[in-house]
Amino acid sequence: MNKRVLFIVNAAVIAAFYVVLTLLANSLGLANHAIQIRISEALTILPLFTPAAIPGLFLGCILSNFLTGCMIWDIIFGSIATLLGALGTYLLRRRSKWLAPLPPIIANTLIVPFILSYVYQFEGSIPYFMITVGIGEIISCGILGLLLHSALSKYRKHLFPATK
Repeated sequence: MNKRVLFIVNAAVIAAFYVVLTLLANSLGLANHAIQIRISEALTILPLFTPAAIPGLFLGCILSNFLTGCMIWDIIFGSIATLLGALGTYLLRRRSKWLAPLPPIIANTLIVPFILSYVYQFEGSIPYFMITVGIGEIISCGILGLLLHSALSKYRKHLFPATK
């Protein structure tokens, strides 16, 4: 199969998974608000397996934020946080897998609290939102992401054949 087509298919599948998992979390009241545990953020570990995860996660986040009724600044900056996290994870792909969840945790912990405070004007301070978002990201990216990495590592060559 053509590598370019495989890249696009991988990115599209990752985006679709991100949307489905965000919609699931949203239906449980976990995807948006001061306390967020987006199950879909576990997918931010995928740039360790394929660079196609970078646009896939970014597009998935844009679509998810749009479909869950987020405001335009959240769609833009929340998606940028996911993009920065995915890029950071990709850059750490040759280092320890334990470091891979840090970029999305840090990006979201630094960006999303300002969205919650200034865009949605939720009651609470920026430091409070940093704690709540940070804890959610540690659960989603750190714990669930590393569990996903362990589960997918065995099947890496079958799931992501165009990558090493």
